[in-house]
Amino acid sequence: MRFRIGGGRVLASLALALGLLVPQTLTAQLPGGNPALPLVHAQNGQNSPTAQKQHYVVLVSLDGFRWDYGKADGAQNLLALGKQGVWAPEGMLPSYPSLTFPNHFTLVTGLYPEHHGLVANSFYDETRQARYALNDLKAVTDGSWYSGTPLWSLAEGQGMRTACLFWPGSEAEIAGYRPSYYARFDPKTEATDAVEQARIDDALALLKLPDADRPHFITIYYSEPDHEGHEYGPDAPETKAAALKVDALVGKLKTALDSTGLPIDLVVVSDHGMVHVEGGWITLDRFADLANFETVGSLLYGKTEEDRARAYNQLKKASSQFVVYRRKDVPAGLDFNQNPREGDPVIVATGPYAIRAHLPSAGRPDNLPTPGMHGLDPHKVPQMKASFYAAGPDILPGKTVAPFENVNLYPWLAHLLGLNPPKTDGSLNVLAGTLRDGGGDGDK
Repeated sequence: MRFRIGGGRVLASLALALGLLVPQTLTAQLPGGNPALPLVHAQNGQNSPTAQKQHYVVLVSLDGFRWDYGKADGAQNLLALGKQGVWAPEGMLPSYPSLTFPNHFTLVTGLYPEHHGLVANSFYDETRQARYALNDLKAVTDGSWYSGTPLWSLAEGQGMRTACLFWPGSEAEIAGYRPSYYARFDPKTEATDAVEQARIDDALALLKLPDADRPHFITIYYSEPDHEGHEYGPDAPETKAAALKVDALVGKLKTALDSTGLPIDLVVVSDHGMVHVEGGWITLDRFADLANFETVGSLLYGKTEEDRARAYNQLKKASSQFVVYRRKDVPAGLDFNQNPREGDPVIVATGPYAIRAHLPSAGRPDNLPTPGMHGLDPHKVPQMKASFYAAGPDILPGKTVAPFENVNLYPWLAHLLGLNPPKTDGSLNVLAGTLRDGGGDGDK
């Protein structure tokens, strides 16, 4: 069954009233007949009376939008948003490793990667004897890989409807829920102009649903300027053009949200920054015997304690471009020493160096690293820092915040939505000074 959202035809409520039990596909049909992004509708019920009284949050991620791109590239819409509300002029600190999937899931769970389970974009799980990879649809949509309570699951469990127009993890059932509305990610079309605009059109259509069905929390993900940052480097004109492109999309989104007349807090973040790679590949099996290891990128999974100890001893003085630790000895500041998915021993780059365990398999080309990279410790490589801008009726205007860890965003977002969050690695106190109610329990 298909429903049309917008254009005066709102049949989603009818579907709910009929008690449909399985996810349905919604095609948002906009005025003029232009189809927006198809959405899957999970039947989570209607907003509770309490949820209907809450304000709205739209959370936007610009993948790889480094903390200083806004000022350096003249991102007028983002800078205006920050001046209207709050921003972090010196950036937001991503969790280690500063990679896309780990940090997107940290943003919506308030947990460090080793606690929510996505310790890298791709990794090995020794207990499952299986690999997770960001391009493996079966793994990505399997909720058993994830720990924590994503913000959309938190909201759904407390009677509030949500929508995810792309976000890592949003296609899986996690903590008992999927978002009420979500889009299936397609890397082949995600960055096309039509699909980029469709996210704005769908957000607007969803916000025009009746009160009982309207999502109060919406995520929107854009993959730029990360792609250009990798391919051309962070300071290339192509990367600047991509940064300004997504800034323009933020401007269009802000205009669309303002047109609804609803009390919406718009929050725009990124997952990490970008830095120029120095030198070529560092290949670990040149220094150590890794024959009895599972490997994923630079992650090493020794099959026996003897293997792990031997590789550690062979690698610990091999190069000044990385430091090697036994997992239990990884410095506490990295929050990367508790989860077996992190491997053992653990390799930590000392600078912008591309590290891998092995050469490509026979018959596959051995290309140089891309000019841009991320994944490094933001405390030691400041180019890893991410962006944070937000404005809305619940946010004080004209505020700036010093660099803060991105785990602190979760309790802040939950507070904006009037939700009761579980204990996480973050604290509301870090950003409470940006809130009109000071982080208290007063009515919005």
